[in-house]
Amino acid sequence: MSFARIYSQAAAHKGGEAALRSMLPHVAEAGELEAKGDDRYLSEVTRCVFKAGFVWRVIENKWPGFEDAFKGFVPLYWQQVPPEVLEELAQDERIVRNMQKIRTVPENARMIVDGAREHGSFGAFLSHWPSDDQVGLLIWLKRHGARLGGNTAQYFLRRVGWDGFILSSDVVAGLHREERLDATPGSKKALVQAQAAFNDWHRETGLPYSHLSRILSFSVGD
Repeated sequence: MSFARIYSQAAAHKGGEAALRSMLPHVAEAGELEAKGDDRYLSEVTRCVFKAGFVWRVIENKWPGFEDAFKGFVPLYWQQVPPEVLEELAQDERIVRNMQKIRTVPENARMIVDGAREHGSFGAFLSHWPSDDQVGLLIWLKRHGARLGGNTAQYFLRRVGWDGFILSSDVVAGLHREERLDATPGSKKALVQAQAAFNDWHRETGLPYSHLSRILSFSVGD
């Protein structure tokens, strides 16, 4: 099926093409991922980890406190932080005091440092990973990071502007409707099927993967 029909459905649901376009996510322009410091990537991945299974609004409201408590999220510091620092953070009222999630910061700091090693920065590492292999990047993030399974890594990539899809409930429903998904959401097979669908639609339309994903989600419903 042509993606034009999906686009028309989404535009109708959102009040027209102009309204639809205004709701599409930001996609990083050339050089934008590389310009972002590694500390900002650790900050964003930590924000997404803490949001998972929690009230997002609470995390957003407390985020300035997180930035202070984690001293700006410098990966080279956090990758080898002493255990007592983590224990102190577990008592710090500026953040959500979840020790399991606090412990992800050193692990994800090491992931960012490792990813940056070959390309000079984590942003450059991301910019070299093609959108038509998002599955490979998600597997890499899950393998090298902490608590980056499910949709957490997908939301992280969206927040920093990397061009990819998110398997939200509406996107999953849209893929089912288009008969492009028959695997269990969250499984590797589902990711591969979703990747194939978005690769096809990208070749058809030339639209960014992030936009295709959001448009598909908007097309769901009456």
